[in-house]
Amino acid sequence: MAKTVSKQGIVLPPERVVAVDNLTVRFATSERTVEAVRNLSFHVDRGETLAVVGESGSGKSVTSLALMRLVEHGGGKIANGAMALRRRNGEVLDLVNAGESTLRKVRGADVAMIFQEPMTSLNPVFPVGEQIAESIRLHQGKNKAAARAEALRMLELVRIPEARRVLDRFPHQLSGGMRQRVMIAMALSCKPGLLIADEPTTALDVTIQAQ
Repeated sequence: MAKTVSKQGIVLPPERVVAVDNLTVRFATSERTVEAVRNLSFHVDRGETLAVVGESGSGKSVTSLALMRLVEHGGGKIANGAMALRRRNGEVLDLVNAGESTLRKVRGADVAMIFQEPMTSLNPVFPVGEQIAESIRLHQGKNKAAARAEALRMLELVRIPEARRVLDRFPHQLSGGMRQRVMIAMALSCKPGLLIADEPTTALDVTIQAQ
């Protein structure tokens, strides 16, 4: 059965994971207000891949951050529109009006993001294995040992050499490509229903690896 959420009334069919309707995001400066995203609408169904293509500065990353409700942390504001997400438990969530406590449960578990620059997204004072395991403990309720074992499995899944040793390394001890693989492993670790990839292979050494 389709469900309707938000004041704007987005309807989500059973197979729909996320729907965005008429989204506008603004950034206010001392001189003027800039619309980084204007009247954007799209949807993603289960099992579907959607590619957002545009020039630099066209609002691709801002759209991703708006879906995660992280755009406000960078000074942005969702000025108009509606966003609805179907969580893994089937609940339909109004993303625009969701509170921060709810969003903390949603991020990572229901929707995850692979950020373009891993060095600014990974915590420099904790080993990468601990950072992956923390997300697993938070969203899956596993104990410390089980979470560490799952973190190791995820590093192996993204083809990191000597994954057991990498678990205890800090971000600055890894190459850019290795850090990007850690970010991918972290995003996949909680099996989110929606995965957002913001130029996820920019720093990845896939071309060299293929050669």
